[in-house]
Amino acid sequence: MARAGPLLTEAQWKKIAPLLPKPRKHRKGGRPWIENRRVLEGILWILRSGARWQDMPEKYPHPSTCWRRLRDWDEQGVWLNIWRAFLSELNERQQLKWSESFLDGSFAPAKKGARKSEKPSGARGRSGWWWSTAAELRQKPLRVIADKGYDSDALRRRLRRRGILLIAPHRSNRHRTPPQDGRVLRRYKRRWTVERTFAWLGNFRRLVVRYDRSLQIYRAFFHIACFMIVLRRVVQ
Repeated sequence: MARAGPLLTEAQWKKIAPLLPKPRKHRKGGRPWIENRRVLEGILWILRSGARWQDMPEKYPHPSTCWRRLRDWDEQGVWLNIWRAFLSELNERQQLKWSESFLDGSFAPAKKGARKSEKPSGARGRSGWWWSTAAELRQKPLRVIADKGYDSDALRRRLRRRGILLIAPHRSNRHRTPPQDGRVLRRYKRRWTVERTFAWLGNFRRLVVRYDRSLQIYRAFFHIACFMIVLRRVVQ
């Protein structure tokens, strides 16, 4: 069996550390602040292994400390902002291709009391967190590539009004003439990009099945997984 590598390398931590909140100082003493790196490594252990919080090894901080930091920093937008920061760095290096985007969906079963869906509160709705992934786009793509499940004339018209071309194979039961030919559909061969991304996310076992009752915690884990994937390209 291959040995697992370190959860964080020194080079990766140097990139993450400045983006995390600084330790709080209490005037009347109180418990000392647990180092950010130790807490993040504990969170990453849960994210990668998919284990229960109570099964966290003793070398990491207490599970409740890691859980609270995970929740609080999600509420503050820390995890999402780290992801955006690393994407911006790749963009400055011209390593992102904004002309094409790929559309697909993936589902994780909810277990042990976790709600299968959750209606966002007013504050969350205004912040648009349901679409945080799509919000990463800093530039309007020229093309959106998706599978045949998205083959809809209405969707094509909506995107066309925004100057975006939808490339998707035609459904066999469509009634109208297909709007694009095989030359355009050749770009569909690059749809492996989104499938590869799902495979990368699947390496973070905590995302495969949602055991947390709160959808917020699952979202926090998702944002951490995303910035860790991007970080591998920032630090090579």
